[in-house]
Amino acid sequence: MFKKILVANRGEIALRVICACKELGIRTVAVYSEADAHSLPVRFADEAVCIGPPRPSSSYLNIPSVISAAAITSADAIHPGYGFLSEDANFAEVCETSGITFIGPSPELIRLMGEKSNAREKMKESGLPVLPGSDGVVRSAEEAAEWAAAIGYPVLIKAAAGGGGRGMRIAQFSAEIAPAFEAARREATQVFGSDDLYIEKLIPNARHIEFQVLVDHAGKALHLGERECSVQRRYQKILEESPAPSVRPEARRKVGGLIESVLSRIGYTNAGTVEFLMDEQGELYFIEMNTRIQVEHPVTEMVTGIDLVKSQILLAGGASLSEIAGGEILLRGHSIECRINAEDPATFAPSSGRIASFHVPGGTGVRVDSAAYPECFVHPYYDSLLAKLIVHGRNRQEALSRMSRALEMFIVEGVQTTIPLQRRILADPDFIRGNYNLRFLERYQSRPVLAAK
Repeated sequence: MFKKILVANRGEIALRVICACKELGIRTVAVYSEADAHSLPVRFADEAVCIGPPRPSSSYLNIPSVISAAAITSADAIHPGYGFLSEDANFAEVCETSGITFIGPSPELIRLMGEKSNAREKMKESGLPVLPGSDGVVRSAEEAAEWAAAIGYPVLIKAAAGGGGRGMRIAQFSAEIAPAFEAARREATQVFGSDDLYIEKLIPNARHIEFQVLVDHAGKALHLGERECSVQRRYQKILEESPAPSVRPEARRKVGGLIESVLSRIGYTNAGTVEFLMDEQGELYFIEMNTRIQVEHPVTEMVTGIDLVKSQILLAGGASLSEIAGGEILLRGHSIECRINAEDPATFAPSSGRIASFHVPGGTGVRVDSAAYPECFVHPYYDSLLAKLIVHGRNRQEALSRMSRALEMFIVEGVQTTIPLQRRILADPDFIRGNYNLRFLERYQSRPVLAAK
């Protein structure tokens, strides 16, 4: 097992990894930017190294600085968390050549799944259903128009190297293809450094479903059920739950078994998330795979009892799935997560500043993952995620009522947050019935709604 792990991230996920390491008896190194010098990960790690100024490109994305910090502290492994370098195949390769274990899959698999069009073709070859779309990368707006005509409108133009909803545009009819293609290409180049695009059929009333999976070095794969992530704004998730209200047990068994078979066959290792769109008939179609821990991983932990971050570390250290998870995974009860972002709840504009008051709810079945505290500063340089509020109940009804009261008791003063929006969502009759899809928030926000009290 590892003696010391460097955590190449910040905020709540860095603190989450440090907690897992402490429970495993592993020493930790926090790397931090100048803006995060007084952060909780820096306080609770065994060692801390400043790796640069506040902007991510000069600190958390600076591979030489991260590797140097690992070298000078004699860290034998690096956990990348999510975001930043977590899906950077080049970083994983540098770790490998530097004699440092990257806690995640191999660089080759990160690269394969990072190229969304290639991942789509690989999964199609392996038997997973995929949406109708282009065969690989589309090089021009004219070619995009040909594919769109062949598969039928509406279509989604997507960055091949994309993720997080960036580099994506919808074309409802032929006149929108050219401007959508150019807009997606510009954003893809700016964000991912690649202008490669591909096209998929757009399902108008789709739901977003993702399966959590673990794979050990012997090739044994195990899925841990699914999460529903359909409450989104501009492809950014706002609320997640597990199990998905829309997924039938037989579909879970069938698709979960296919995922296990595919990932075992291609030599995947560690944790990963396989994402699907579900149509109105309940059919699932593969869209992409994330080769890292997800923001929303706690809801799976709550219903399975499996610590996913510990599992990542143990798998990277050579442990088998039987040692980590035992036998069959049973889903117990229901879990919901609300992302509490430092944003204006109406416009979603980021809200930075000093937190004057920070009180988190407690009680049975309530968990808060956060690195915020009273008097800490919310910086404008990073993602606006301030905290994750997670609840667990014996069933979905209990989880809903528990989340509603927990949101009411969550106090943040000094910056604006999305708590009022989350409270409105939890009170919405359609959401309570589980009757929602990717257009839910768009439809919901178009209705006049009184502020939550």
